[in-house]
Amino acid sequence: MRPEIAVLDIQGQYRVYTEFYRADADAPTIILINGSLATTASFAQTVRSLQPYMNVVLYDQPYAGRSQPHNTFDRLISKEDESHILLELIYHFHAEHLMSFSWGGACALLALAHRPASIERAVISSFSPRVNGPMRDYLERGTQHLQSCARSELGMLINETIGKHLPSLFKRFNHKYVCGLAEHEYLQMDRHVTEVLAHNLGDALYRAREIKAPVMFLNGELDEYTTVEDARLFADHVPRCSFRAITGAGHFLDMEHKHACEATRTALLDFLCARPQRQSSYAQSEGRVLAL
Repeated sequence: MRPEIAVLDIQGQYRVYTEFYRADADAPTIILINGSLATTASFAQTVRSLQPYMNVVLYDQPYAGRSQPHNTFDRLISKEDESHILLELIYHFHAEHLMSFSWGGACALLALAHRPASIERAVISSFSPRVNGPMRDYLERGTQHLQSCARSELGMLINETIGKHLPSLFKRFNHKYVCGLAEHEYLQMDRHVTEVLAHNLGDALYRAREIKAPVMFLNGELDEYTTVEDARLFADHVPRCSFRAITGAGHFLDMEHKHACEATRTALLDFLCARPQRQSSYAQSEGRVLAL
């Protein structure tokens, strides 16, 4: 399953590394949007779940992963900038679907609010419209480590909080990866965290009212940082939304164990491969995925 690799020029400002996993000429195309500090590697399991049924596009933000060598870092990138990069990728790949993970949800919502014509459905996973107590504590502690470039401490914090349900091997990889990040990546992440703590996702939520495509919010039942209950508050902001909960899973969903992986795959395919249905602008459905 070798991807087609390209580095795309985005309006002469950024160069973005992309991976295109081809399924079939007639298959729809989905773009996956990373969470903060993550790269294309974090979606390996999701690609295996989706690629037999659709073409899958992965990419690294200009400041991260394999996009880094092709960019300069004379200024930090906002979530609005990230949303415009995503829109360019949607147009380039003629994508029908989007799926975001964690803080990639803010970028995805901002892009969806522009109503890209090709997008038919979107999945926002491990994200909620409010910064609750546990998430605020995590972010406040995290920004201290980011500002001081305390690499090991940040790696341990991630594994003890949002990554608490990951297998021990994944935690070791997480810690090693975070310890190897460049200083500009820490500065970029600190910018995002500071914005979130100051504005509590206000702009992304305000713009979300403009979204026309159906959106499914997917959260882990055990995730105390972006909870199932908090995610359901999106019903007040996104006109055509539905909700699924993965039993026995935390923040990282399909990466945590086999049952969570199978349940996440089922939820994604049930939603993304469903036939379009006529519904009112405020139609909502609720579902629950049980681990097998």
